[in-house]
Amino acid sequence: MVNIINFIRAVEPRDPDLDLVQPVVQQIRLVEKHGLPATWLVQYDALLDSRLIDPLKALDKCHEIGAWFEVVQPMVEKAGLSWRGRYPWDWHTDVGFSVGYTRDEREKLADVFMEEFRRVFGEYPRSVGSWLMDAHLIGYLHERYGIVSCCICKDQWGTDGYTLWGGYFNQAYYPSRRNMYMPAQHPSEQIDVPVFRMLGSDPIYQYDADTDGDAQGVITLEPVYKEGGGSPEWVDWFFDTNFKSPCLSFGYTQVGQENSFGWRDMSEGLTFQVEQLAKRAADGEIRVETLGESGRWFMSVYQETPASAVTALADWKGENHKSIWYCSRFYRVNLYWDEAGFKIRDIHLFDETYAEPYLSQVCTENACTYDTLPVLDGFLWSDRVEMAGIRIFKEFADGSTRYVRADNPRVTERSAQCLIVECDEGIELFCGDRRFQVRVTPHEDVVSWGLELAWAGSNTVALDDIQGNTLHYTHNGHSYSVSCIGDELKWGGKSKVIIKAEGSGIALQFASDE
Repeated sequence: MVNIINFIRAVEPRDPDLDLVQPVVQQIRLVEKHGLPATWLVQYDALLDSRLIDPLKALDKCHEIGAWFEVVQPMVEKAGLSWRGRYPWDWHTDVGFSVGYTRDEREKLADVFMEEFRRVFGEYPRSVGSWLMDAHLIGYLHERYGIVSCCICKDQWGTDGYTLWGGYFNQAYYPSRRNMYMPAQHPSEQIDVPVFRMLGSDPIYQYDADTDGDAQGVITLEPVYKEGGGSPEWVDWFFDTNFKSPCLSFGYTQVGQENSFGWRDMSEGLTFQVEQLAKRAADGEIRVETLGESGRWFMSVYQETPASAVTALADWKGENHKSIWYCSRFYRVNLYWDEAGFKIRDIHLFDETYAEPYLSQVCTENACTYDTLPVLDGFLWSDRVEMAGIRIFKEFADGSTRYVRADNPRVTERSAQCLIVECDEGIELFCGDRRFQVRVTPHEDVVSWGLELAWAGSNTVALDDIQGNTLHYTHNGHSYSVSCIGDELKWGGKSKVIIKAEGSGIALQFASDE
């Protein structure tokens, strides 16, 4: 499933002379040339500019026009509020996004936007996107205006001042009523609007980009980036990874670019991507549809957030790195291979009771953070010397100990919720919706085996304590725990936990079995 989503601004203060109309006109020509539907998300200021709106009004019915909900000066003033921005559109989060306003103000801004949209197009939009939106706004737009789909930014740390970290990696999820970035575990606690992840994040290399910097670099499907969506080789690899590899529920990506990058920088990469989508759609490999169509389909098929996977067993760099992302409504895990062999690079717990910081509070800074609950964070718990992770080790009869490489992973979709990864050395990795399990085939030379959870000693982490077979954590004042089934836990130093197996398997339990 692919959504071509282009969003439209009417002002770019960083380059006042940039032609913002040309990209819209050229993007329309491009998708119409190949007979593909697209979604056009319009910012409020663009609603007031006929040069941008008239081409959209002439679109065929197969296209969708929706809302891009960043906050701009005319929108704020129409709502009777005071504009605090440096420019008519200001990308700082305390001004340009809903989190910079009170709950009542968010509703006023939403009402202003929706009424202007209806005045221009004759109906309310059914799809709304933004780099980030708070849970109160999404719930309000759904309950009052009947939106059926949302889209937000990919996982990233600090890029453009927006941190979204530890979330449902790709595809789509139903958000918690308390936290738009947190998948809900129960239907009664979810907002019944699927949130799709934008930009097509590189499943191997994006996670560790610029590990010791204030903000990550970008390796995504965005066509303006030459290491990513601007490279035909990378694009072909990315499409194959998402559409020809095990994914459990459905493969998904978003293609497109905002007009404020300018047509010159996006034209070559976007043209290639759309051409490839047209070929793959003609071959029956994918379906290209609007964001609203995807939202309605998702709601008709899934009453709760499904399990999903992104499986990247080929490396576009040729360095033999591999990465598998598994997500359910209870947790996410990343399985990763590099020159050192296998490790678990990331585990985040999903808990609908963990409220976002902006649910009722106003963001007062020019940057903001949305996150979930770290069990292992291979990015934030690492430094340039020590890389955090969980590794499998074996102890042998001769007294030696070594990490298991677990090479040559073979992936099987056991069920709609379960992914099995079989590796060399008798290793099986089980990703179920409520638990993750490592199984090791017994061997006469192996005396014992286990898992080693380690991180950089210089870093502060969420892990507080071990009690019995339970890992206890605190993150942003929120306490949570993960149980290890049938195993012995002990500290291996200040920055290491050893989980010794008492049998052939070790399981991390993220939710009780029904």
